[in-house]
Amino acid sequence: MSKIIEYLKPYLGILAIAIMLLVVQAMCDLALPDYMSDIINKGIMNNSIDYILQIGGKMLLVTLLGAASSIAMGYCAATIAAGVSHDIRFDVFQKVQGFSNAEIDKFGTASLITRTTNDITQIQMMLLIAIRMVFYSPILGTGGVINAVSRSTSMTWIIAVTVIVLIGFIMVMFAFVMPKFRIVQQLVDRLNLVSKENLQGMLVIRAFNTQKFEQDRFDVANRNLTETNLFLNRAMAMAMPFVMLIMNLTMIIIIWVGSTQVSAFKMEVGDMLAFMQYAMQIIMSFLMLSIMFILIPRAAVSAERIKDVLETEDSIKDPVKPQKYKEDFTPVIEFKNVNFRYPGGDNNVLEDINFTAKQGETTAIIGATGSGKSTLVNLLIRFYDIRDGEILIDGIDIRNVGLKDLRKKISYIPQKSLLFSGTIRSNLLYADQNAPDEALEKAARISQSTEFIETKPDKYDDIIAQGGANVSGGQRQRLSIARAIVKNSPIYIFDDSFSALDLKTDAALRAAIKNELKNTTLFIVAQRISTIKDAEQIIVLEKGKIAGIGKHRDLLNNCEVYREIATSQLSEEELLL
Repeated sequence: MSKIIEYLKPYLGILAIAIMLLVVQAMCDLALPDYMSDIINKGIMNNSIDYILQIGGKMLLVTLLGAASSIAMGYCAATIAAGVSHDIRFDVFQKVQGFSNAEIDKFGTASLITRTTNDITQIQMMLLIAIRMVFYSPILGTGGVINAVSRSTSMTWIIAVTVIVLIGFIMVMFAFVMPKFRIVQQLVDRLNLVSKENLQGMLVIRAFNTQKFEQDRFDVANRNLTETNLFLNRAMAMAMPFVMLIMNLTMIIIIWVGSTQVSAFKMEVGDMLAFMQYAMQIIMSFLMLSIMFILIPRAAVSAERIKDVLETEDSIKDPVKPQKYKEDFTPVIEFKNVNFRYPGGDNNVLEDINFTAKQGETTAIIGATGSGKSTLVNLLIRFYDIRDGEILIDGIDIRNVGLKDLRKKISYIPQKSLLFSGTIRSNLLYADQNAPDEALEKAARISQSTEFIETKPDKYDDIIAQGGANVSGGQRQRLSIARAIVKNSPIYIFDDSFSALDLKTDAALRAAIKNELKNTTLFIVAQRISTIKDAEQIIVLEKGKIAGIGKHRDLLNNCEVYREIATSQLSEEELLL
């Protein structure tokens, strides 16, 4: 909760105004029973219409003042709660943007979404109610006790017994519901994960006719969350009937005891009714605090989950004194004795990797599934950091360079082509917001995208749906490649980025890249021999180790792993072309 207090600092001025308004509202509420007592004792009992109208007018003004204070205070509370939640949400989003793949894997995408939405909403709701109740309830309760005692000391034992019973009830409620709040947030994480997997894998689910299995999986997650929420809601629902029972019993006892004192001329009727009103105000103040005892633990759980995100140390950081690349940058890449294992892993995924990728040449990486191809290029862009060894670009260890400076030098096309909702133009401009139309057209031409873009009704301004759902897999890949080319970097990484292309488009694309991107360093991760056989350097990976390095013909002769892959895809005649 200390983190929330830090976020409240910019709103201390508004909070001070809200507290002053709460004091005004509480004073108005505390004054009304006094006026009611005066009307009964001095007005009704003496049959004085003028006095009744005079005091009634004051009551009306006090009521209006209290209502205006309540409305203004509600506006202040909403402003603070919404502002704090906005600031927290922004900081969480900014923090997550800086996470490496290791931190994303640690929390999970579904949990991060829950923390950014549901958890922050819990804090916002708690703040909204707390600002009103935390300050208002003590003022109302303390004022009620003082005024009640001033009316009748002989009946104060009734209020004392009522308060003790209410405190006991609140403590029992707290003990029962507190452990369940953390479970609820974890179950929300689980439900979001199942929903996310179902939405992303809808086509696979339909293709395998596993809708019933997925419905059952969702039903289990949904039922667990529902049952836990029902337990909490039932427990909290008990609070209101119990408090109402206490209130009604307290009223009966006050009337019973008060009526005997009125009949004995020890108390006036107006004082008895005022005492009753103050007792109700005291009970209501404790009821408000009981609601806070329910909201605060839940918000505390959410705050702790958000704190975990904000205080997680990034495993990949900028160096304290980053080095800068020279203006005459040369995109020569060297892997020296590189070893890597994933966080929490027992064995190296890559081991003893040594090679050099030169400017103007294509370095291709091939190997069986799970051999470490994508992991290798992920190390180059520092999605993960190596365990041992060095990765040098232009002679500088990439760990000694700022992340932004490093990634400015690299255009990356991932395995899974991702387009953002918008237009073709906005997706291409994602790489460089200031790129002219000529650069977009050139990138489209190199990536073999021009043909299908020109068939669109609005050309480059044609709409792209979320995730590129309204274009084919091959078109999505070509637009992703075009976006990387717009960036115009000295290093390009194609991580299995030609897999959805037919052989003719693949060949045309590679030829265009070779002609147009002559002075760049190219990395191509691929499964197809036809995609990489013209590369100046082919790296063959097997179980995280280099099984061979060389050109296509050399590897056919001296690398058994490469020969097996090649002969499984191409005929003898094709191998020698």
